[in-house]
Amino acid sequence: MNMQQQPMNQQPNINNQGMMQNMQQPTDTKHGGHEIMDVHEILSCTISTLDQYLLYKQHVKDPELTDILNRQHQFMLDNYNILTECFKSGMNPSHPTSSYKMAQSNDVVYGLTPSQPRKPKMNASEIGDRCISNYMLGLIKADAASLTKAALEVTNPVVRRVIADSVPNYIEMAYEIFQYQNKHQYYQVAQLNAQDMQLVLNSYTTTTSQTLQ
Repeated sequence: MNMQQQPMNQQPNINNQGMMQNMQQPTDTKHGGHEIMDVHEILSCTISTLDQYLLYKQHVKDPELTDILNRQHQFMLDNYNILTECFKSGMNPSHPTSSYKMAQSNDVVYGLTPSQPRKPKMNASEIGDRCISNYMLGLIKADAASLTKAALEVTNPVVRRVIADSVPNYIEMAYEIFQYQNKHQYYQVAQLNAQDMQLVLNSYTTTTSQTLQ
């Protein structure tokens, strides 16, 4: 009887070992599958943005735009390194993310002034600072959207925080380029007339805070 019971008593130990291995395995998995592809796309897009900034630099004529381009390139390069570090290790990077500080003011020029109609360029020599600042703004806006979307899907807490912290910085960089364009009338801001604006502003009011019933 004991001889028959011995294999039965040993079997649970074998199963327990398998269960222990299965329980321990997830601790070695630092990222989810969806997360892997999202971060892969972010890093690839960041490299593309950095490379394109490098190409733009040799064509920029305005020193002010050159300064914006250089500072943003340096900031994005550091952000890329931080994200790459924690993506590969699943742990804190060598240093935390920083906050991007733009040099432009917050003053916006409202209203439209007459300008020449725009059309696609037929010669590369026609591409100037207006075009380049447009390209920069498009890249940063696209990257900001990708970072925001990925932050909602990332499972690793360190990578999620690095990506989430990057979103306000990309918003700030996009706003800096907008301010530069607005100041040079490359990006004009139309307004509603005063009456229509007030109608929209007054179409909402506050409410009291209370528990849902």
